[in-house]
Amino acid sequence: MGTGFFNSNGLTLSRHGAQRFPSAVSTAELQRIANAVACLPPGKAGTRLHGIAALRPLLTTPGSVGAVAGRMLGQACQPVRAILFDKTPATNWSLAWHQDRTIAVAKRIDVDGFGPWTVKSGILHVAPPFDVLAGMVTLRVHLDPVPATNAPLLIAPGSHRLGRIPEVEVPDVVRQCGTFACLAETGDIWLYATPILHASEAALKPTHRRVLQVDFAIGELPGGLRWLGV
Repeated sequence: MGTGFFNSNGLTLSRHGAQRFPSAVSTAELQRIANAVACLPPGKAGTRLHGIAALRPLLTTPGSVGAVAGRMLGQACQPVRAILFDKTPATNWSLAWHQDRTIAVAKRIDVDGFGPWTVKSGILHVAPPFDVLAGMVTLRVHLDPVPATNAPLLIAPGSHRLGRIPEVEVPDVVRQCGTFACLAETGDIWLYATPILHASEAALKPTHRRVLQVDFAIGELPGGLRWLGV
């Protein structure tokens, strides 16, 4: 990939590990999402979602969000985890470069290759073998515009192909792969390979920036483990 900062919006999932789908979600559907999460407590940077029935029709493959995942993974894919990120001037955080390394499951069953186990916001998570993550995609639905000044997601294109990257090697990998800022308009979806290195800086000019992030996967987990789902 080379070093430096990518300026093109022509990224593709197959080549770079990320792809933008402009205006993928209609104004009416965005309002349905906003209404579905309006009951959540305010002031939290990230809220893990489970059991919000109003979201499910949008996230299955006939829905506008699930349909984008289905184009990449196939119609049998399913939403397996969701988080609402709500960045405001009062909650203007930054997040260092990292890979997502855990999945949400319904019940603890000890299976070779799965671990360690953690509980995040009351939801059981486990680190799976890397090939599970490599078969997943993550979608970010933008409820608000994200210009360069409002903390766009940063990715290191191509880093998803490098396996599980030791933390001490992350800065070098980012330099080698380069950096891309995922700018977005309201209604856009950014889709990326779940293991890609990504980060977020504090917004330079923070305004309300809500993002519904959903992980999608195909197939069942081994040994009786079950995806928690959404």
